[in-house]
Amino acid sequence: MTTGVQQVRSGGVLATSTWRASRGRAAGSLVSLVALGALVLTSCGTDYDDLTVAPQDGWQAPHGDARNSATSPVTGGRQVALSWSRPVGGPIAEPVTVGRDGQMFVSAQTANCAIASFQMATGRKRFCNPIGPTALWSPTLVDGQSNVYLGDDSAVNSFNYLGQPRWRVPVAGTPVSQQFTDDGNLLTITQSGQLDVLARNTGERVLASMQLLGQPDFLSHPDLDWPAADVGLDDCAEGGPHCAVANVSAMGADGRVYLTLWRPGHATADLVALRYADKQIQQEWSVPILRGGSATSPVLSADGSTLYVGDNDKRLIALDTTDGRQKWTQPLPWAPRGLSVSDEGLIIPSGDEGHLLAIRDSGDAAEIAWERKDLDLRGTPAQTAGDTGYIVAAIGDGLNLITFDTTTGATLDSDELPGAQGSTTGTAIGPEGEVVTATRIGEIFAFKPE
Repeated sequence: MTTGVQQVRSGGVLATSTWRASRGRAAGSLVSLVALGALVLTSCGTDYDDLTVAPQDGWQAPHGDARNSATSPVTGGRQVALSWSRPVGGPIAEPVTVGRDGQMFVSAQTANCAIASFQMATGRKRFCNPIGPTALWSPTLVDGQSNVYLGDDSAVNSFNYLGQPRWRVPVAGTPVSQQFTDDGNLLTITQSGQLDVLARNTGERVLASMQLLGQPDFLSHPDLDWPAADVGLDDCAEGGPHCAVANVSAMGADGRVYLTLWRPGHATADLVALRYADKQIQQEWSVPILRGGSATSPVLSADGSTLYVGDNDKRLIALDTTDGRQKWTQPLPWAPRGLSVSDEGLIIPSGDEGHLLAIRDSGDAAEIAWERKDLDLRGTPAQTAGDTGYIVAAIGDGLNLITFDTTTGATLDSDELPGAQGSTTGTAIGPEGEVVTATRIGEIFAFKPE
């Protein structure tokens, strides 16, 4: 069997999918591909990429941006009100992302679809597409034209803002991390450790796939099967040993990629720094410091000099991005499940076993800025310009969106999530200061500034 990439027009959009041809059909397939290639070249006419990568004031990635900062440059409203809420029809595991025009995207597990999109103003569904079930564990990523990227069963997918397929590319495992590179490509990593850099417009591989756990030796194991897409996914939520890559990588403006990696048989997980440049990826350093595995995605400081990460030994760790040297370690009362890091170095950890707490990076040490032991967290926080933050907390038998002052921790507003139970997947900020959160049981809540 031979394998290649096929490009077709679907609804005026260039789509890519895998094709397979037997030796007996190879010649005919080649002729068809040449003719199709001529049609594509005639239709496109240029290799110039005019799509904007970043959605500016949107929430392009699960943690807001390429740094994973969970912050927004938008000035947040200090009083908000519920705009709408709606169920999606199944559980949600990853945060909602928001394009520059307010269009929202979320992966879910429903009877009819695994990737859905909604309009910010009304909550009206724009599209709902059926793809593989492991898409539940793959976060969405949005570019400046509201094209969305996510993974599912052994593939990376891209759809346009109307839900029309743009391309689909096979990979080993389920993509759990996706970020845009500084040259406008898509960097994706599966839970089993395959890293790919793909062209955003076509899905073509910019460089050969990289196996973070090492290249399998097919001569020694000729009957080795293609890894199942769902292997280890159950361990990813808490950074367990069966999930090699459990978190979303952080991308620096200098081309560095920071990721967590648990190598088989090792007692601790590693924090790894790679550099992507000139269509090549090289490892710069790797430090085995994450006891019990990674608890959070790595987060870059605004100036790119410091990397923050939490582990399952209830520690918040700051490292020098140059060489992985540890700057300081701050014990926490719980294992964090996310971090929001402002441009000024205010760090707010999350985790359903914890309370609202702010830590300030003073350079060579960490200090508690303030804490609210009366607020039990049920999701991850978001910080915005104007010293305003948002977090979902357990209030009585239900959940409330708490608006707080990031300088003091004082509550500015408290709004009920009607009928909500359990926990939320994250907090996203829209381009007009809207606040969006989704419960894990499958309901989205949108708030607008007053």
